[in-house]
Amino acid sequence: MSKRAVTELQTTSVDDGQAYLKASGSGAKRENIGNNEMGEFEDAWEDEIESDEEVTDRDGDEGEDGMEVDEIMPAIEESEEQPLIPDTFIPGMRPLEKDEILEPDDSVYIMRHSMNVNWPCLSFDILRDSLGDQRQRYPATAYLVAGTQADLAKNNELSVYKMSSLHRTQKDGDDSDSDDEENDDDLDEDAILEFRSVPHLGGVNRVRVQPLPPSTPLPPVSQPYHAATWAETGKVHIWDIRPLIASLDVPGYTYDKSRAQMPVFTVNSHGRAEGFAMDWAASGVTNPSALRLLTGDIHSKIYLTTSTPSGFNALSQPFLSHTSSVEDVQWSPSEATVFASCSADQSVQIWDVRSKGRKSVAGIDAAHESDVNVISWNKTSTYLLLSGGDEGAIKTWDLRNVKKKGTSNPDPTPVASFTWHSAPITSIEWHPTEDSIFAASGADDQVTLWDLGVEQDDDEAGNTMDDMPAGGREVPPQLLFVHQGQKDVKEVHWHPQIPGAVISTALDGFNIFKTISV
Repeated sequence: MSKRAVTELQTTSVDDGQAYLKASGSGAKRENIGNNEMGEFEDAWEDEIESDEEVTDRDGDEGEDGMEVDEIMPAIEESEEQPLIPDTFIPGMRPLEKDEILEPDDSVYIMRHSMNVNWPCLSFDILRDSLGDQRQRYPATAYLVAGTQADLAKNNELSVYKMSSLHRTQKDGDDSDSDDEENDDDLDEDAILEFRSVPHLGGVNRVRVQPLPPSTPLPPVSQPYHAATWAETGKVHIWDIRPLIASLDVPGYTYDKSRAQMPVFTVNSHGRAEGFAMDWAASGVTNPSALRLLTGDIHSKIYLTTSTPSGFNALSQPFLSHTSSVEDVQWSPSEATVFASCSADQSVQIWDVRSKGRKSVAGIDAAHESDVNVISWNKTSTYLLLSGGDEGAIKTWDLRNVKKKGTSNPDPTPVASFTWHSAPITSIEWHPTEDSIFAASGADDQVTLWDLGVEQDDDEAGNTMDDMPAGGREVPPQLLFVHQGQKDVKEVHWHPQIPGAVISTALDGFNIFKTISV
């Protein structure tokens, strides 16, 4: 799958009758916009106030009762026209009219912030911090690592971002008698975005950070914290970003530029072939000196890079079973030697690094009708795998049913399949702790949240497409939430330490939000 450029529309504007998206949630409100919002100022009482002479002449003609007020200023009749009540906009039900825009319905958000950056990012990853797990208090703080897609190769950067002062979303009609501490969390203040950057030759197609154990703090500044970048130059770089984090947190801290500004290792195995697929093994969580990194390129090759106490080592022999571009790879969360991959050849393959010949051991040869762009391995129910395709479909697979190589068994049937998105799926990820919930993003400008544990009510079972608005479609009961406001969202991740918080990236920056649905 070719590199996907990103664009963004986040301003509300009406020009020549064209409406633009601003932002929305599942409760997005539709509003009509008049064609002459900013016309010439008109005096509402023009020609109604008469001169003194006209009033004197009229007085001479009046009877003993004097001036009739109603003749000069008629009674104002109440309009029978009802005020416009914004309704909920559901994508796919109908197109926006030219005089309509979308406005966010903050009543469905617990938190919602937008962050602008200098250059767009195709990829980012969330950094583990030392602020604690299962955080519910506001204002919140989050750390990211991201790579840019600048205008020139030499202008690209690898950046560490610190988002702070992430307050709860203000809601109309909030109970003023609620707890004072809760009100303090709802202060209407702007969020703060700070960052530290190092030069990066070439645009960053994907960035992934070394996994760290849950409920443990960041390593001390003296120890490395690695992030890997897939560059458009065909190189994979491994960086130590720990000094950049320290410079954001420790006042007056000055990091060693020779340590931070140069990669600690570069993988040259792919030659000049570009790629997107990348994942660190979870084994590095318990043994940081035994890190393993998988990278896949557009020429169907997957390479393994390992680490030892003395440094990194890129293995020269590739894994070969795909026949087209490798789009994504994922290590198994439960088996240290097993990983999955997906490809533009429409397949999902399962591998074991111990197998001879570097061939896949099982697979789904026709997983999607088109390119399989992304996959996600469930960390709790480790037999479940998600996949997202170029045709917009999302599928859930039970890996216990996947056929082994060398057998004549047919491809398994997905345990769940959704075609809500109307454009390629660009990112997909299981919730870090809830095994039935996942997030997805698509080139149709939607971030969607899903729960496979939701079943259709009996009352809803009888609904048919005939009950839908003209040109509409039925909303799957498993679809919890639709977040909009960004164009061509490229990646979405759950924050592992702030339950329910979701971060997405597009052209002009990031959205971070938490909804009442999750």
